[in-house]
Amino acid sequence: MHLWALRIFGVITTAGMLIVIIQGALVTQTGSGDACGAEWPLCYGQLIPSNPTIPTLIEYTHRLVSGIMGLMVIAHAVWSAVRLKHLRETRLFAVLSVFFIILQSLLGAGAVVWGQSDAIMALHFGFSLISFTSVLLLTLLAFEDGKATKFTTPNITNAMRKYIYFLLIFIYAVVYTGAYVSHTGSGGACGGWPLCNGNLVPSLNTSELIHYFHRFAAGTLFLFMVSLLAVAFKHCKKQLTLYVSILLSTIFITVQVISGAFVIFTGFNLYATMFHAFMISVLFGTFSYTALLANRSGMKK
Repeated sequence: MHLWALRIFGVITTAGMLIVIIQGALVTQTGSGDACGAEWPLCYGQLIPSNPTIPTLIEYTHRLVSGIMGLMVIAHAVWSAVRLKHLRETRLFAVLSVFFIILQSLLGAGAVVWGQSDAIMALHFGFSLISFTSVLLLTLLAFEDGKATKFTTPNITNAMRKYIYFLLIFIYAVVYTGAYVSHTGSGGACGGWPLCNGNLVPSLNTSELIHYFHRFAAGTLFLFMVSLLAVAFKHCKKQLTLYVSILLSTIFITVQVISGAFVIFTGFNLYATMFHAFMISVLFGTFSYTALLANRSGMKK
């Protein structure tokens, strides 16, 4: 089939995976995780729940969309593996996209049936994010196919490449701490922003410490990202794809920090928290592409 068809399917699948992530955050924020009872894949013993409450609808639609997207991710991975087999990164992202969407589904099902700790459930969001990002990168590979290498293979120093790898890991750590804040119910532990209940240093209250650590990690990430942009501005402006990717990542982390403050100021408004989850997903996906570009630089002869 034509490459354009794969590109369109990739865009649709990427958007669908982003919806799954937002739905997962909605389930967590509304406490709807047990709204279908301790059963999976059935909901209160029914394939389609009758007279569902709002929480049941939230949980059920999340399961339904996740199931549909699981099939689409598998189809997209197989299609990409066949059509883009000449690209060295294709197999890796195809395997990751399928592996992590299955893993996050099993983790979600296990939490419903047997229950799970907050620390493990925080991984549920992270696994979904890896699957989403792998689908995104597969889609970008389809759009890159046939393009000149000067646009897709930058030339950067080994130190800058390692710094980009470090930042990618750091972003994932910030994602995990944010998910842990949600699952432990620590979101309201720190009133006000940027201070925590009027204090620069939090108390020894566990919830405050969890919340404050996430804030500290996010603020540190923002500074690290700005420093990377400064280096890119000085040395990489002519390497347009890499520079734009770093610039967008810096914009996204800025919006993410602001949206975090907005969540606090609005008293954890549901739309604000959903936007916060959306922005961290877009940031991680964008910077993962930055890391892919950096990796190619290291592979140059």
